[in-house]
Amino acid sequence: MKPLYVVKVGSATLDRGAIHAELAGLVRRGARVLLVAGGAVGIERHYGAIGRPMPELRLANGDSVRYCPPEEMPHLVDAYERVTLPAVEEGLRALGLTVFTAVAARGGLVTGKANRPLKAVSASGKATVVRDHRAGVPDEVDAVRLTALLDAYDVVCLSPPVRDRDGGSPLNVDADVLAAALSNALDADHLRLVTGTAGLLTDPQVPGSTLRHAHRGEAGPYAGGRMRQKVRAAELALDGAADVAITGPHTMADPDGWTRFWRTEAPARDLELLGRAVGVPSVSGDEHELAAYLRQWCGDRGIDAEIDEAGNLVATRGTGGRRLLLLGHLDTVPHRWPAEWRDGELHGRGSVDAKGSLVNFLEVLAAAEVPADGQLRVVGAVEEEISSSKGAFHARDHYPADAVVIGEPSGSHKLTLGYFGLFKLRVTASVSSGHSAGMDAVSAPDALIRTLEEIRGAVLKEASDALSAVIDIHCAAGRETQSATGILNFRIPPLADLDALRRAALAQAGPGVAIEVLRATPGHAGGRTSPLVKVFTRAFGQSGIRPTYVVKKGTSDMNTLATTWRNVPMVAYGPGDSTLDHTDVERIGAEDHRTARTVLADAVARWFALSEGSRS
Repeated sequence: MKPLYVVKVGSATLDRGAIHAELAGLVRRGARVLLVAGGAVGIERHYGAIGRPMPELRLANGDSVRYCPPEEMPHLVDAYERVTLPAVEEGLRALGLTVFTAVAARGGLVTGKANRPLKAVSASGKATVVRDHRAGVPDEVDAVRLTALLDAYDVVCLSPPVRDRDGGSPLNVDADVLAAALSNALDADHLRLVTGTAGLLTDPQVPGSTLRHAHRGEAGPYAGGRMRQKVRAAELALDGAADVAITGPHTMADPDGWTRFWRTEAPARDLELLGRAVGVPSVSGDEHELAAYLRQWCGDRGIDAEIDEAGNLVATRGTGGRRLLLLGHLDTVPHRWPAEWRDGELHGRGSVDAKGSLVNFLEVLAAAEVPADGQLRVVGAVEEEISSSKGAFHARDHYPADAVVIGEPSGSHKLTLGYFGLFKLRVTASVSSGHSAGMDAVSAPDALIRTLEEIRGAVLKEASDALSAVIDIHCAAGRETQSATGILNFRIPPLADLDALRRAALAQAGPGVAIEVLRATPGHAGGRTSPLVKVFTRAFGQSGIRPTYVVKKGTSDMNTLATTWRNVPMVAYGPGDSTLDHTDVERIGAEDHRTARTVLADAVARWFALSEGSRS
């Protein structure tokens, strides 16, 4: 599913127009966008146009709030529907986007509950209790209908007010809090609360005093006025799984103007980056936010880092000709949940596969002594977890190296020397439509199952150690034909002949059967005698570890590089228990992570210390 951004912007930001282009950029990256529009400027304009004063209440603490008795609510709704929302729609449609706009009360898209009576101060200074103020908090979101709208439109835009669950007139709600409620209810990937300042300022008089990072309860002391509601909303959103940031001024494009909010605090400083990397969702196709955060982390440490045209994070130190590549990946499989440190372990999607490895790569890069004739490069690749392997193919063609360490988990005490390859087929069987009770009737699923078994048998004759699985199947029925399509996946050993496998599989095609090769990536395995393996062996010994050497039956980006790279030593190394990959109990231990970082740093230093002759 496409990633979901919930973006809250105020009227002043909408007036500037730049945010429209940023929203269009999210859509171009493949995201669904739910915009929450604040309306202070639009309300002021509407009330001015109709010649109606906007009533206010003065609170005991000296703040003033918009007073919304029942008779005022129709005018408030009109302000959004006649001024703010049409302006949003016009600006986004001008960029070629399809847009749906509505106040959240319409059709009960969002329902709220009224606040308790409000304590205020009268014009004479006397304390009073206001009982007819129509203000509240979001309570229930119609996630089913909003999801359908998000699937149908490029941008869905909601604004206050919301429907009263008790049947009264609509309730005005804070737009930032509304955005947080929507983010949690829709399981958003990213929440951005855009403001007119560079995030949350620790000193309001100093524009560059942005508080860069905050955990729950840490930002409140720096928030005054309207910023208090943004902080409240950001902390409410920490109950969900989205990564949360207050951004500005009037933009999401400048990470130096962000205050990021984190759910879990690392038990030690050296584990901080790991927790934060896992805290930014990055399911395949949604790697940009993690790449951008890690690029900023690198920049803060003086490391040359960029996001390349494929979307990869590329961080480099040194310009010499002795090139060592550390290739990890940014993306995870679907289904993520809030990251949490618990009893020395970090729980969260990607903690094992493979953000632990990538974080170690970056931390080793930051600390390494790269010689004048050397280059140490870290690439965080995109789309490793899906068939495209887009990031690794781009790395293969653009970042040559003399040796490669792939970032994949096997635990700090194991070194992976190679991987099985991947041979993936799409098989479609079609038959004429007819009743299943007819004489000699063969259904499309029957034909598909028979063909899949024939392909399995033919491929296993060529590679007896191959492992196979049907990983997807679906059927379709038309007026004249019915069809069944299956995806047949083979894990093939490093020495398997891909051309022979291809011929064996395609030979099973016949009347009504179509076979398409989706992926044919060779296996790859090196021995224990390469200089790269030797420096790891010595690094293990330095840490008192007796390592295990393995060839894994999965695949990795090592296979992609090996499609064209020849005589380049490659290993895979990284912390984490690989049996937890892709499970809902994925977690990584702090000590395993630290041990792997120590071993990797030692191995990198030893590799650069080798003479040219001993590296070949």
